[in-house]
Amino acid sequence: MVAIILGAFVTLLNQTLLNVALPKIMEDLAISTNTAQWLTTGFMLVNGVLIPLSAYFIGRFSTRQLFITAMLLFLIGTIFCAFAGNFEFLMAGRIIQAAGAGIMMPLMSIVVLTIFKVEERGKAMGMMGVAMIFAPAVGPTLSGWIVEHYHWHVLFYVIMPLALIALLVGLKYMKNVNELTMPKLNALGVILSTLGFGGLLFGFSEAGNDGWDSAMVIVSLAVGAIALVLFILKEFFNKIPLLEFRVFRYDMFTLTTAINILVTMAMYAGMILTPIYMQNILGLTPIKSGLALLPGAILMGIMSPVTGAIFDKIGARWLSVVGLLITAATTWEFTQLTVDTTYTHMVLIYTIRMFGMSLLMMPVQTAGMNQLPQRLNPHGSAMSQTLRTVGGALGTAWLVTVMSTKAKSVATELMIAGQVDQNDKAAMLDVSNHATVSGINHAFQYAFWLTVSALVLAFFIRKTKPAKDFAVKDHSEKNASEAKKPARA
Repeated sequence: MVAIILGAFVTLLNQTLLNVALPKIMEDLAISTNTAQWLTTGFMLVNGVLIPLSAYFIGRFSTRQLFITAMLLFLIGTIFCAFAGNFEFLMAGRIIQAAGAGIMMPLMSIVVLTIFKVEERGKAMGMMGVAMIFAPAVGPTLSGWIVEHYHWHVLFYVIMPLALIALLVGLKYMKNVNELTMPKLNALGVILSTLGFGGLLFGFSEAGNDGWDSAMVIVSLAVGAIALVLFILKEFFNKIPLLEFRVFRYDMFTLTTAINILVTMAMYAGMILTPIYMQNILGLTPIKSGLALLPGAILMGIMSPVTGAIFDKIGARWLSVVGLLITAATTWEFTQLTVDTTYTHMVLIYTIRMFGMSLLMMPVQTAGMNQLPQRLNPHGSAMSQTLRTVGGALGTAWLVTVMSTKAKSVATELMIAGQVDQNDKAAMLDVSNHATVSGINHAFQYAFWLTVSALVLAFFIRKTKPAKDFAVKDHSEKNASEAKKPARA
């Protein structure tokens, strides 16, 4: 568990570490915003494409082999990034890092689900939550501090020893916990899965930058949607599918996956829009806006094991309901921002919001996974994490678009109503600030209704134990049906 949590922590920390540093990297390597964006978009694409393949990897290779491969790839990628002198070298490092991270995340879930009984999974998943929640949240703050005081290469110097320690701990202590089923690689399924999930992730990511009417966005989403439909149809007819979509025959898994997607989309609203508000409206430095998110991140890290222990005793329903009530209330507070809202108020509301999130993220996921038979755990984990990744990308693109559209509309209205002189810089700045705040408030309104939708669904969560495998059930029903048929003369 120490090896797997350390490995997951370092790979997740790396995901958000680069965002704050992009302006410095652009300046140092003399690249445009669109080119620099590939350092994060490319990482997410490789990650998103590999996660659906994780069920195949887990059936084909041992836990130990996968962990060592994942951490070795991640370490090699980090070394590339640490000594990169140009964009191409840095991009190659990010892709190699993403290949390791794409294997690590589903592997962590499978190890926990395999080695712990259902009654103890909450506490174990809570420990896992320290990595899954705390690492991405603390990344921007750490990154802001490093970039403000040191060169951006130092980001990777920090990651490198952590990755090396995780690899060495894994080499000494990691054991094989999964049963190998040796599935055959479905080449067409891999191609369709890559085009499907890759197209959707790329389309949603670019929509946040270029808008929904961009030709690149429309083509990416269209190709992704068509490939995904073909992939789903093909998987239903495969005896041994690459990714088992029939996990959605289990009602609690389906319900909790839907809640998780809604909560992820709402969470991204806070993580993206709050720094925009603090830097653009309150005029804070990246490091100070990052520090505003730190208390919430620390609280989530502390609460994750506590929440897991409570989950083992009372289940996920009331934890989720209370967590979503707190999240909904604080999200509504974020719809009331003004140009005069104080820094202290922002920190307080954001921290309470993260406390609410800490009560529901891991319990909801664990409640759904608990219903799946052991054979379907790799498929359930891959499906859940893939849809969360796609949901996060969609939420980001959608909410940024909502904010931008509303801001432009309000700015136009204020210009017309006030007849502002475009040469008056102070007046133009005032219009821009009011328009941006209106856009952020409007985006948080959508996030509020996403949270309310998740709250309604949370009342239907119930405690479950691993259900009968549908493959066994279907086989027994077929035998029973044949037994009832009259014998032929």
